[in-house]
Amino acid sequence: MGETDVHALRGVSLTITAGECVAIMGASGSGKSTVMNILGCLDVPTSGTYELDGVDVSTLGANRLADIRNRKIGFVFQNFNLIPRTTARENVQLPLFYRGIPSREQQALALRALERVGLAGRERHHPSQLSGGQQQRVAIARALVTNPILILADEPTGNLDSQASREIMDMLTRLNTQEKMTIVLVTHEPEIAQYAHRVITMKDGIILSDRPVAESQASPVVMEQAGG
Repeated sequence: MGETDVHALRGVSLTITAGECVAIMGASGSGKSTVMNILGCLDVPTSGTYELDGVDVSTLGANRLADIRNRKIGFVFQNFNLIPRTTARENVQLPLFYRGIPSREQQALALRALERVGLAGRERHHPSQLSGGQQQRVAIARALVTNPILILADEPTGNLDSQASREIMDMLTRLNTQEKMTIVLVTHEPEIAQYAHRVITMKDGIILSDRPVAESQASPVVMEQAGG
């Protein structure tokens, strides 16, 4: 049988400005996960370009992309992706370890990040000793510890109850409004999407709508006619 090319994205053009908070919505297979993977330098488009912080990253090799992920992008996942056998502080230190930062500096930066997310005094707790909301705060601290220019949050409230979801979204909103952190989140929940400045709805690899919810300004992230 012959092979058939399947394009997850079809001619997607998208600009996300610095300091913006953008929500991407869509059913399974809509292309939203592919967009997030390209934005996170986990995948590269088969055509078109992706510019991050003034650099076209779509032509870079694997090692350079890994370095960009470590230095410029923070990831937050639905399942937290914490290492069970390590403490909250050690989980937050992990990106700094891979960067080769001295251990004492790692610890200081991790403690500062945990304080930013309201977990001062919990640094010695293991994930099993923390609630779901607290585990997601650890994950956010890990995303923040490298001082990235972009936070990518994939269903950040998907495993949380309504109260913890509000707390996590309030925290992300504060990071966005007070620290001007650029945030892109994937969600299937309209009420979560309303925390964003813009809601982008995708279907079958195209953008159906790009609806502003609030105003913002500047611009380091550009994806032009991306295909994948």
